[in-house]
Amino acid sequence: MITVGRGVLYSDVIRERWRRPRFRGSLAEANAVAEDVNPLCGDRVRVMLRVADGRVAEARFAGDSCAICTASADVLAELVPGRTTGDALALGAEDLLAILNADIRPTRMRCVTLPLTVLAAALKSASLSGHPRSEAASRTPLP
Repeated sequence: MITVGRGVLYSDVIRERWRRPRFRGSLAEANAVAEDVNPLCGDRVRVMLRVADGRVAEARFAGDSCAICTASADVLAELVPGRTTGDALALGAEDLLAILNADIRPTRMRCVTLPLTVLAAALKSASLSGHPRSEAASRTPLP
């Protein structure tokens, strides 16, 4: 069972971000995109970024995932705009957990970290090519 200090299944933040994510949707101007799946549970997340002048200008996510993963992706998409790509890459699970206000069991930590992994892949694709590009072209598209 996932608990927070008050002994509830999900924190208020996780419930709110899962029910009404603020940053879920397409980003038509995205120039750095990556997607990944957690094969153990089936969570699938795509992160779309617009990177300009070494900074993340905008971020959105799409996916089919559990409440924890969806909330983590939504928080991450809120945190990265305005950051340099290096600062965005430096974000970790502890940063997300602080905002999610939750004590996540070790067996569910991949739900928190999947969006971070996808963010890193999107930013890596941008830096390897010298300019942002998409890494999701060979994957099954998400709605």
